[in-house]
Amino acid sequence: MFELTDEQRMIRLMVREFAREQIAPAAAEHDRSAVFPEENLRAMGELGLMGMMIEERWGGAGAGAISYVLALQEIAWACASTAVTMSVNNLTCEPIYRHGTDEQKKRFLEPLASGSGLGAFAITEPDAGTDAGSARLKAELKGKQYILNGAKAFITNGTHATVFVVIARTGGQPGNRGLSAFIVERGAPGLIIGPPEKKMGLRASSTVPLTFEDCAVPAENMLGREGEGFSIAMQALDSGRIGISAQAIGIARAALDEAVEYAKERKQFGRPIARFQAIQWMIANADRDIEAAQWLALHAAALKEQGKPLTREASIAKLFATEAANRICYDALQIHGGYGYIQDYKIERLYRDARVTTIYEGTSEVQRIVIANNLLK
Repeated sequence: MFELTDEQRMIRLMVREFAREQIAPAAAEHDRSAVFPEENLRAMGELGLMGMMIEERWGGAGAGAISYVLALQEIAWACASTAVTMSVNNLTCEPIYRHGTDEQKKRFLEPLASGSGLGAFAITEPDAGTDAGSARLKAELKGKQYILNGAKAFITNGTHATVFVVIARTGGQPGNRGLSAFIVERGAPGLIIGPPEKKMGLRASSTVPLTFEDCAVPAENMLGREGEGFSIAMQALDSGRIGISAQAIGIARAALDEAVEYAKERKQFGRPIARFQAIQWMIANADRDIEAAQWLALHAAALKEQGKPLTREASIAKLFATEAANRICYDALQIHGGYGYIQDYKIERLYRDARVTTIYEGTSEVQRIVIANNLLK
């Protein structure tokens, strides 16, 4: 039987109280106005939520992956936009922590993990999403600098990020073997941050295109060695997928809470709709799926804490949790009927926010490929 420690329970309770008191009240307005929640991030940095899996010596909280999953769920319950901002910052910390030199950690990781900076992870391109190995952004070594030319797309946190981990093509190797990872600072000459995308959901998070026009990056800003970029990115995405599963669980819990409350209050045919079997089955299915998603996410997080392989388990957790969240939000909106379709009710926002979880950091189709390949190799 998996048991949380007293410290993990305390972290979950602390973050729950913070999220519901300080984040939730402004979430709907942030969504309507598409305003980036900077005040949330400052407070979250002070609580140690921006680098939860990073050692204290490098500015993090050293709380571990299980506490991270629990905390991110609570933030997502209150505001999914804030949760994905937190998730991507933690994701950006991961490759610097695992592959960075001590100098890189001191200069770049400490501000991200402590919350005084903000990270973005740039792998997707306009023509290279699922097929990351076809990335075209080129990095050419000239003297003591790499000169980057090309573009990235759909970069979360991009508007406000202080540090970007960028995957670019180096040398003459084709496919995955020709990719390398770089740390690019905000303000680097030739880095152009585009306007925020107008999105269906997660409207308070920042998602932008990046353009690199003869962008000069010091050679010492390479992460790992040349040609290791793809493996560095995939390792980071294992942790990222745990984070997205936690985000999806938080959205799903919020949707279920809204559905239960509404079903007990709404009356039709002289009684609350909660007494109709059709409604009860939707609620029961949601509770079942959230419980299962929770254990899958915690299992993957436990493997990470133990230093064990987790690619398959992270993909299973992400696949199940994100698809379950979409089903649960669908049913929760259905329970609300016509009221669920208007912005006065929280479920309308949750329904939009949930949709992208099956797409970013590896689509559901990619997760199925990863899982199958692990079984068939």
